Amino acid sequence: MQNKLIFLGTGNGATMNIYNTCFVIQNEKGNFLVDTGGSIEILKRLEQAGIDYRSIKHIFISHSHTDHILGIFWYFKKISQYLKNQSKIEEINLYCNDVVYETINVVGSRILPPQVMDIIYKNFKIHILKDNDKYDINGETYTFFDIMAKGTKQFGFLCNLSNKKFAFLGDETLNPMLYERIRNFDYVTHEAFCLENEENIFHAYEKHHSTTKSVSEVMNGLGILNLILYHTEDSHGDLRQKLYLEEAKTYFKGNVYVPNDMEIIEI
Repeated sequence: MQNKLIFLGTGNGATMNIYNTCFVIQNEKGNFLVDTGGSIEILKRLEQAGIDYRSIKHIFISHSHTDHILGIFWYFKKISQYLKNQSKIEEINLYCNDVVYETINVVGSRILPPQVMDIIYKNFKIHILKDNDKYDINGETYTFFDIMAKGTKQFGFLCNLSNKKFAFLGDETLNPMLYERIRNFDYVTHEAFCLENEENIFHAYEKHHSTTKSVSEVMNGLGILNLILYHTEDSHGDLRQKLYLEEAKTYFKGNVYVPNDMEIIEI
């Protein structure tokens, strides 16, 4: 079963010219939305990708930072308008940790009308994740796990996509205690907050993030075959992809991807 990664956004929480990092894992059985970015732009990006927002039956929110969670409230507002007129629909699954769930409850109750949240609670099945929980999503088994983030509580996941070992590691530098979980994986997605020579500008390390150099060195040492870098800054404009690829390939010997917004990677 072939899977596509459709990158709706690739930026970090402060980018203005590219959307916050979020993507869809798509195969013939459906679409799985991973994070939602920080604005109503999520709905526009889905439309641009040719994905009907009503077709999404699985959504994962990795953590409660604004650039990953706020888009879900715009999605709730949009989908509730559709759901209120439907007598029967297929259940929508939302996967998140307990901190994200609490944030959705509190923020949703403050910024959305009660009737909208009532529709969401009625039609969504919310799975509050525990470490190593497994779920079948569109024919693939996903293992969700606590990435042991130094900041807010955050989950990632492991799975086999098209019989390739795949890891989504959220948006913090991977905790060394988790290195063995991904050693020799076929595909790993990891944040790269900035280039190494710009660390003194963007202060990636003090924010628990990586430079392109630092993550590339670690992943090369772990024998990763394909490295996908996202959650970048956007100060280089059209040169962003070129510069990040050049630095990564200096320290990583496998294949490197630095997707632009709306780019598709086939696995």
